[in-house]
Amino acid sequence: MRALTVNDRTISDDTDAYVIAEIGHNHEGDLGKAEELVRQAAAAGASAVKLQKRDNRLLYTKAMYDSPYPGRNSFGPTYGAHREFLEFGTHEYTHLQQLSAELGVDFFATAFDFASVDFLAELGVPAIKIASGDIRNTPLLAYAAKVGKPLVVSTGGADMESVRRACGTILPINPDLALLQCTAMYPAEPEELNLAVLATYRSEFPDTVVGFSGHDLGPLAAWTAYALGARVVEKHVTLDRTRPGSDHKFSLEQADIAELVDGLRRVRRSLGSADKKVLDGERPAMGKMGKKLVAHKDLPAGHRLTLEDVAIKSPGDGLTPDRLADVVGRRLGRPLATDADITLDDLVDGDAGRD
Repeated sequence: MRALTVNDRTISDDTDAYVIAEIGHNHEGDLGKAEELVRQAAAAGASAVKLQKRDNRLLYTKAMYDSPYPGRNSFGPTYGAHREFLEFGTHEYTHLQQLSAELGVDFFATAFDFASVDFLAELGVPAIKIASGDIRNTPLLAYAAKVGKPLVVSTGGADMESVRRACGTILPINPDLALLQCTAMYPAEPEELNLAVLATYRSEFPDTVVGFSGHDLGPLAAWTAYALGARVVEKHVTLDRTRPGSDHKFSLEQADIAELVDGLRRVRRSLGSADKKVLDGERPAMGKMGKKLVAHKDLPAGHRLTLEDVAIKSPGDGLTPDRLADVVGRRLGRPLATDADITLDDLVDGDAGRD
């Protein structure tokens, strides 16, 4: 059975979506804003909240770290200063972890490097996320897999060969994997989401939970993804979509998160059962709109029925039209008036009384 457990939450084809509220750096380096984002996500029904963890000095080349980073979305004069301003440490992580536990949501983060994997493992998070940018970083994938925590891996910017290689790296070490279809564009337009890839993942990795990490606008693609088999849904969240910062504009505010969660639950209810059957609630409508076989005109006993003798009329409370072949050619055992129901009990054997 395709299933994954994070903390005490089981994720499978038979469950609601596991909704990850991706805070990322939308807290703007402010612990108070991060707290509020956790509270809002929990109140809206998210399953988990998530940060991003980097060891910036080790992660970037000196040239990239020291490169100028001007503009509206910058929190520092260089890219390194910008990233350091947004980076939380042990104090912030421990505080938000405790708050999340009190609010009943899981708390974990994306690890961008080996040191960050170690940090999160020591913190005791229930899962570790790997971003799309590391889908080809098999050393990091293997290192994170060995921690023994469920891995949530996004696949933006990858081809199928890269996805297979990533799964081939992780699964022999750690079978607890959620594989997320993702488009590494910010924001991503509907025609760039390729949600049909979810069916490819489900077919090629039949024991692996699949999901959707969306940088699109609004909840519609996530709802569609659930219908296509995604059981982990990740969306960025913000306190204010108009704030400066590269992720705010395509993130969800609290009311949007609640709409996303409610819609995902409604999609699950709408999918229902794969067993096609008549529902009790359908019977009144089908009785009114359905059809039955009746006498087209007054017919005497002993008459052999022809197509011209049989009419198909509502209501649908008699012999259904798909039984027409069982009626034509047989003789009536009693007379029928116009519009009278034709029943199998009214018919005698097809050979009886033949001329």
